[in-house]
Amino acid sequence: MRIVVYSAKPYDRQFLDAAARSGMRIQYCEARLSLETVALAEGAGAICAFVNDDLSRPVLERLTEMGVQLVALRCAGFNQVDLVAAEKLGLTIARVPAYSPYAVAEHTMALILSLNRKIHRAYNRVREGNFALDGLLGFDLHGKTIGIVGTGKIGAIFARIASGFGCRLIGHDLQPNPDCEALGVAYVTREELFRTSDILTLMCPLTPETRHLIRKETLPLLKKGVMLINTSRGAIIDTRAAITGLKDGRIGSLGIDVYEEEADLFFEDLSNDVLRDDVFARLLTFPNVLVTGHQGFFTEEALKNIADTTIGNIESFISTGKALHAVSTEQLAGPV
Repeated sequence: MRIVVYSAKPYDRQFLDAAARSGMRIQYCEARLSLETVALAEGAGAICAFVNDDLSRPVLERLTEMGVQLVALRCAGFNQVDLVAAEKLGLTIARVPAYSPYAVAEHTMALILSLNRKIHRAYNRVREGNFALDGLLGFDLHGKTIGIVGTGKIGAIFARIASGFGCRLIGHDLQPNPDCEALGVAYVTREELFRTSDILTLMCPLTPETRHLIRKETLPLLKKGVMLINTSRGAIIDTRAAITGLKDGRIGSLGIDVYEEEADLFFEDLSNDVLRDDVFARLLTFPNVLVTGHQGFFTEEALKNIADTTIGNIESFISTGKALHAVSTEQLAGPV
């Protein structure tokens, strides 16, 4: 089976080649999957896609017409896929349900620590010979209340990390996690979590119910001056609402590794270009905002696990007609 890998970077090639079984014909394409690039999959039995590839109905229909039978996502999220269309077309969608929850959980804490102690600002000051401390005041994490929206594997590992700092932990999820409860996480309503969290972390999947969980209507529910951290999916935060919250002080600081319109920005070197996204450009003007370009997953362990699971999905599909980690429309529902 010929396999076309879209949005391929050098590190994707490195880890997928290492995991690939002999006889697999893998073609790497730097281009993102879209209606304009879908023709690159002509003659392939499977494609491999990433978080910002277009897997809408028109693209899926074209893939099916060309004979593609499997879409292997090398990520956990599948909000970019029209699963209803895929199911009707008989197209199998597979994903990597867990690659390294430690990677994202640790990156979440890195954002919190960097924002709190103004590491990003201090680094630039020192390089310029400015050793003044004005404007770099932080607070002790010990004793602060951290709210976790979404307490799956990543949320549970993050709770373990945060508990080591002596934080009070509260969570909100449809299904309380016994591992979190054992760490002392108290499950509360979403409204109470918003109202009492000094630091609010978003670790939930993107569903119709969680899209723009943070928006104009929910901003007043947040504790004044809250630190807001998003390492899940960009569209969980309405960025324009977040800017409003930053301007009026409702949001004291913001750390994001994802952005709702990141497809045209992240994973590319745009240092010689003018940013055309005015909302994103406005976000970068705030000194109390820290943005990383969707690198939470980016560890050696995670990339190896992603490659191994992706190749495992493909190999299983070739030999049995079924992927190891197939995604169905049943997984679409579920408010947090």
